[in-house]
Amino acid sequence: MATEQKAVINTADLKLEHWTQGELFESTDTSFGALLGLTGLGVSYNEVPAGKSGCPFHNHHVEDELFYVIAGTGEYRFGDARHAIKAGDVLGAPAGGAETAHQIINTGTATLVYLGISTMAKTEIVEYPDSGKFLAKTNRDDTKIGRFRHIGRPQGDLDYWDGEPGA
Repeated sequence: MATEQKAVINTADLKLEHWTQGELFESTDTSFGALLGLTGLGVSYNEVPAGKSGCPFHNHHVEDELFYVIAGTGEYRFGDARHAIKAGDVLGAPAGGAETAHQIINTGTATLVYLGISTMAKTEIVEYPDSGKFLAKTNRDDTKIGRFRHIGRPQGDLDYWDGEPGA
């Protein structure tokens, strides 16, 4: 059953999902760009409790991201720097290498609430500098092509011709 597209959404009406991962990661959030009919722009609403982060430190090679802090305080890791953030702040995370890696951490005592807005590339590579991982993924709706998603580490690079018949 398809979800009805809307012209206006109030964040109080969103159906949020609560999740936790280990000791550092926790959020109550949802993505809702598709509910607004957006195909090239992703939008998420995020509520992160004190002492937690909603995602690992990462950088995108293709997609740009922007965050708008609605409530609370925290810290924005961006590249090698750390910035104090508060309600009303707008955070940029342009596509790039490790110099644009980013993470929002709630260092305050109240819930940190923010919107995440991003371009939606058909193909994306994401790196995670703290763990040395990468994610290669596609965001295609074409059922012939399908979706591709692989998380790995660069160790064990193969030769271009490795395993190819007749090579």
